[in-house]
Amino acid sequence: MPTPSLQSFPLPVIGLAAYSGTGKTTLLEKLIPWLGAKGLRLGVVKASHHSVDPDTPGKDSHRLRQAGSCQLVLSTPERSICYTEKSESSDPDLINELQLLDCNRLDLVIVEGFRDADFPKIELHRCGLDRPLLYPEDPNIIAIAWDKPLEDEPGIPQLNLNQPEQIAEFIYCFKNRFKEISQ
Repeated sequence: MPTPSLQSFPLPVIGLAAYSGTGKTTLLEKLIPWLGAKGLRLGVVKASHHSVDPDTPGKDSHRLRQAGSCQLVLSTPERSICYTEKSESSDPDLINELQLLDCNRLDLVIVEGFRDADFPKIELHRCGLDRPLLYPEDPNIIAIAWDKPLEDEPGIPQLNLNQPEQIAEFIYCFKNRFKEISQ
């Protein structure tokens, strides 16, 4: 069976790439309602370098996972939660994480993190953090959102990090271009 790739993923995928503390999650909280109001059904994949377990020890779902279930879907009237246990701890591969999504219920996927993966990204840059720019070394960065205009012209669209509606509009247009190309 061929290895799946991001190029064959059926939905547009765009990322927010930045160093920790830049405000990726804060921006996403503003983008999601705006894009949702445009009628888009959004999926989000968020990378974390920390081990998290939102399950509660002693609850049935936790007990079944501890008993050795490789995957468990906890289904409630409000939501479903899919737990997938990994046989070994390693950095997740973005395409494997994307394949956990139900593509029939989505129009677009926004990825927070996976900074080094090969897919289209918007770089978020805050001058006060004194971190290097990512776009010169990453050809997958298709725009840069800053809090202070860059001195040098980057050769890619520049967006204002303090105007989330501008960034949301860019993402909305990206999604529409993907749709035109894939038809």
